[in-house]
Amino acid sequence: MVNNIKTILLMCGLTAIIMLFGQLMGGQTGLLIAFGIALVMNFSMYWFSSSIVLAQTKAQVVTPQEAPELYALVEHLAQNAGLPMPKVAIVNDSAPNAFATGRNPSHAVVAVTRGLLSIMNREELAGVLSHELAHVKHRDILICSVAAVMSSVIMLLANMAKFTAILGVGDRRGGGNIISSLLMAILAPLAAVLIQAAISRSREYLADEGGADIAQTPNGLASALEKLGEVSNRGITVASASPSNASLFIVNPLSSRGLANLFATHPPLEERIQRLRGMRP
Repeated sequence: MVNNIKTILLMCGLTAIIMLFGQLMGGQTGLLIAFGIALVMNFSMYWFSSSIVLAQTKAQVVTPQEAPELYALVEHLAQNAGLPMPKVAIVNDSAPNAFATGRNPSHAVVAVTRGLLSIMNREELAGVLSHELAHVKHRDILICSVAAVMSSVIMLLANMAKFTAILGVGDRRGGGNIISSLLMAILAPLAAVLIQAAISRSREYLADEGGADIAQTPNGLASALEKLGEVSNRGITVASASPSNASLFIVNPLSSRGLANLFATHPPLEERIQRLRGMRP
């Protein structure tokens, strides 16, 4: 219920941002057009958020015949969690990572990179998959998927606002001004990052705990996070990841150095590992 309320609030927030942009671009007419666009965007985010995320990350859904061991492990863990069998997808990327998406447990997708499959043993892979299934069980996947799509839209609007300010479109049409467009171009991406951070960080601890329950041990996930931390420290990133969808992944798929730490979408790996190590197997 809480996640459903948060999802509705996100959709309302996106509607407000799109309408503000419409007002800046075209006055009253732009506002009405923007409202129509916002309705279409909200509908698309709810029904097609998983497809959008899979397209963004270049993840390909696989069959049991194409990835029998992975599929069988997901099926076993889904049964442990009391969940319907989700779709299984693979991202053709050497950087190890994973995520889950979908609007509900009956329409969920669990995705892993080829890099993850190459460095994890069975217990570690089970820990990672269990973490993602915990997100599905807690119904985090819809709000996180919507937030990812919403952030992409906000980034697009910010770029449009930047060009609007440069070209002075709002002033010529009498529906806005250069200063407002510049402010939106600067603040919109910041808002997108803050939305991601606010939603994601608290959910990761809960998914770690839930994943340990599903896998029936915290050791696999703790060991997997240690490996993922080592890879992250070497600056290896997921090519298809972006700031708009980074919060979906089990660990930050982008570089976390410098100012990026100020708006981290994930809690520190050291704290997550310490919590897992402190749990009873």
